[in-house]
Amino acid sequence: MTDEELEAVVRLVGRARHVVIGTSTDPGSRASGDRIGEAWGGLVLATVTWPETAASWLRQARRFAAPEPDVWVVSATPAGWAGMARRLAASTSWSPHRTVVTAALEECPLPGLRGARADGSSWEN
Repeated sequence: MTDEELEAVVRLVGRARHVVIGTSTDPGSRASGDRIGEAWGGLVLATVTWPETAASWLRQARRFAAPEPDVWVVSATPAGWAGMARRLAASTSWSPHRTVVTAALEECPLPGLRGARADGSSWEN
């Protein structure tokens, strides 16, 4: 994660009262999730990590969605996020409209999803 991307993620989270951070299990995603939490500096209700492949991701999806944060922040690989996002949409109250993702997930086609690019610019589906 570039410094510019980190600044853009924090800017997109804005003045949220609290967030939940979700990451894939790979070291890069986890490190980015830690950096986001530290840079944002607000209340992180939970940090949830999920594998690239899983039987259903239901346990992780429930843990991710249950705290009902102002914003969900995701730093993950496309493969892991694809399965997790499907489970979140099917089984929880999670909303892509309240979710900010890192540059690795820019190609994710979920309507309402927002994210940061490595150059610090942002996008929204």
